[in-house]
Amino acid sequence: MTFHSGRLRGSVGVPGDKSISHRALIAGARCDAPLVVSNLNPGRDVEATRDALVALGVRIENAGNERVVHPASLAGPRHSLDCMNSGSTVRMLLGACAGAGIAARFNGDESLRRRPMEPVSAQLRAFGAKIETTAGCLPVQLEGTPQIETRHFILLSPSAQIKSALLFAGLFAGVPVRVDGDRGSRDHTERLLAYLGAKIEWDRRSVSLGPEPLQANAIEVVGDFSSAAFFVTAAAITPGSSIVIQNTGVNPTRTGLLDALAQMGGAIELRNPRSSSGEPVADVAVEYRPLRATAIDSDLALRAIDELPLLAIAAAFATGTTTIAGIEPLRSKESDRVAAIERLLGTVGIDMTAGPKSVTIAGGTPVPGRVVLQTNGDHRIVMAAAVLACAAGPLTVDSDTSLDVSFPGFSRALERLRTV
Repeated sequence: MTFHSGRLRGSVGVPGDKSISHRALIAGARCDAPLVVSNLNPGRDVEATRDALVALGVRIENAGNERVVHPASLAGPRHSLDCMNSGSTVRMLLGACAGAGIAARFNGDESLRRRPMEPVSAQLRAFGAKIETTAGCLPVQLEGTPQIETRHFILLSPSAQIKSALLFAGLFAGVPVRVDGDRGSRDHTERLLAYLGAKIEWDRRSVSLGPEPLQANAIEVVGDFSSAAFFVTAAAITPGSSIVIQNTGVNPTRTGLLDALAQMGGAIELRNPRSSSGEPVADVAVEYRPLRATAIDSDLALRAIDELPLLAIAAAFATGTTTIAGIEPLRSKESDRVAAIERLLGTVGIDMTAGPKSVTIAGGTPVPGRVVLQTNGDHRIVMAAAVLACAAGPLTVDSDTSLDVSFPGFSRALERLRTV
């Protein structure tokens, strides 16, 4: 697959937010009535969560653009739960199943089996669950929770998935829990549970959840910011570009990319700000402006963790040298994204120096080469390559099939912006 250059003009929509979609499906099983969810993300990751819930005894009906999740007590599945490539699925459902006290085996594809599962498993063992990992990874065997023990947890490092797993453990067990040690990681679970009537309090450092069941308030999933981020960055680096990404979730725990691009001189405006199902949403307008180098600290990087490859691309076009801290979590995503960023920038002649906790990128004039980029099946690296090609020129990737993980229509949407 070869991506090409060209300015972007016009407006575009993005799929429903993947992070919220996972959480809405899981929470639906603990509501007091059937929960209607619209604009669910259509990718394979959310499909993995839906299929796993069905295997756990949850009835989920399709009704056009809506899904109806019927409340249910989770039951041990007959077969292993195939979490495909979705870390969110396995970690958050580990929490829900531990809370429900059932036995279940979790597995996934080759990429997911390389990702660490011991951090969440260790916390859930403290809760009382019996869990065995395979050298710290999948497959993972949960044998139930004979007795609930710890209900007060301390995160060793900020993680929205682990935090959510612990909240779901409390929710499905019907016991209060408290999680401390956060540092402003994504708060989609907290917002969703509050919208569904939970007794919950949180700030950037801690969250407390009461044991009450949830109310089935209909959910409209906002547009996925991580999907919108590719169009934002492409327009920001490509001369002559001016676009609007409609109905985009702008949760401040997710929008570090916008703040970083603003630091670099990018022209970004949030139009028609509003709220949907407890989440802030807006239309994001972006115009091309020349960028300058900046320093991204670890707190800002945490709010842009999935977008750090895009910040690296923006840095490649910026005047000066950019430093990005807080890159450690990228080593254990769908691929080693630090290495993937280095390969990506190397294809267009941009040097990146990677240390254990930060990377340094010398901005310049990216020039396309003839190398086929190896993406290791990482959907975000494929889309990042398309973004880089918009301003640098043709870039070929080994495969684009991984786009189905989160944004099946990405290539078509990008082309439509070039033909306006």
